[in-house]
Amino acid sequence: MRPLPHVTVGIAAILLSGTCLAQGLRVELKDFTEDGRTDPGWTAWAQRQEIQPRCYVDTAHARSAPDALAISGDGNRLEYGGWAHVIGDIKPGRYYKLTAYYRAESVTYVQRQVVARLDWLDTSGKRTSQPDYAYETSAAGDWTRVSVTVPAPEQAASVRLELTLGWAPKGTVWWDDITFEETPAPPDRWVRLGTVSLHPQDNPDSVGAFIEQLDVIAKDKPDIVCLGEELRIEGNYHLGYANAAEPIPGPSTKRLGDAARRHGFYVVAGLTERDGHADYNTAVLIDRQGNLAGKYRKVTLPREEIEGGLMPGDSLPVFDTDFGRIGMMICWDAEYIEPARALAVQGAEVILVPAAGGYMTLLKARALENHLFIVSSGDTVESSIIDPTGKVLFETLESGVNKVIAVNLQQRFTDPWIGDMRARFPKEIRPELYRPVPVSGN
Repeated sequence: MRPLPHVTVGIAAILLSGTCLAQGLRVELKDFTEDGRTDPGWTAWAQRQEIQPRCYVDTAHARSAPDALAISGDGNRLEYGGWAHVIGDIKPGRYYKLTAYYRAESVTYVQRQVVARLDWLDTSGKRTSQPDYAYETSAAGDWTRVSVTVPAPEQAASVRLELTLGWAPKGTVWWDDITFEETPAPPDRWVRLGTVSLHPQDNPDSVGAFIEQLDVIAKDKPDIVCLGEELRIEGNYHLGYANAAEPIPGPSTKRLGDAARRHGFYVVAGLTERDGHADYNTAVLIDRQGNLAGKYRKVTLPREEIEGGLMPGDSLPVFDTDFGRIGMMICWDAEYIEPARALAVQGAEVILVPAAGGYMTLLKARALENHLFIVSSGDTVESSIIDPTGKVLFETLESGVNKVIAVNLQQRFTDPWIGDMRARFPKEIRPELYRPVPVSGN
């Protein structure tokens, strides 16, 4: 495989298309023509001529005047490539932020097929570490904003900004308002994750038993605490789903809210929810003020819960807290890859899992494959706290044992051969493979 073409850009060239401020490098790229021709700082690229997409400057589709960079599949199902721009004067160890806006048409899987990334180069123009992908996204009208903030690796002297469209023969993507700038290192984001391991037996007030444990764990000053699945049934399995079901908000969320407000932390807990004639296995999020901040209805019901009359949920919401973005799963959800993945691609940094049973191996897998923290509270499965590498920071099957661990959500978990999978995996997963494949007859 031949090296990708690139243009060496020193500080003088950077000043033509952006600014270099006293406090650090800042490059603004929003005008892509010079004397009616494409700015020489930009190069169209592909690994082979046969897969080269059509790259052009478009004055009719721009977020900001006068134009935008366009990439079209041009009817070629093999196409993969786009635009590249090399920026110099990079200082190893300093943090840089890439921000760009795109608008795509007729692209089936934008998450995988539209890519912005930073490829770090040494003084000879060779790759010095694994590329960093811009994976943080937000809506901006008809456009989508993507960004990433990362430290420049050792030996980096320049960076190659790549804007890509892949395998989209009928698709077009426009890129505009691109900024690359030095930025202060992001502050640490420490959060104290807590789990309660409790197995009440024949206790008619099992919710109260868990609340007593919240009073115990409060001395360790958690920011968020995970409790078990379907608390009213825990240890009272004779009660059954229908008899345990109650509205949300309702009596149990009121009691949990009183405890959360008393101690000033978030609580995640499992309950059986009654909504009209439907019953759900539901996890609730209670905020520091004791309010119901959200709920999640278990999407992957085991046979036993279906036979018990429960309904499955149909969404996997994420919730923004004062320390970061969280998601919730419940027990059997961990048996399958989809629930955790759906939360991860929405930006969840921590998944809290009330669980009656299951397998620690699968909880570790969900943490590792999505590169996020898992906090579980189990009955016949371990209560645990797991980091994004799948390392178990705490686990126990004992009852009446609680744990709080401080973790830094700003920490990057990278591998020298793979890079940062938290940013990389959304660009490589293949959701379209779930489509049924026709079977040809004989």
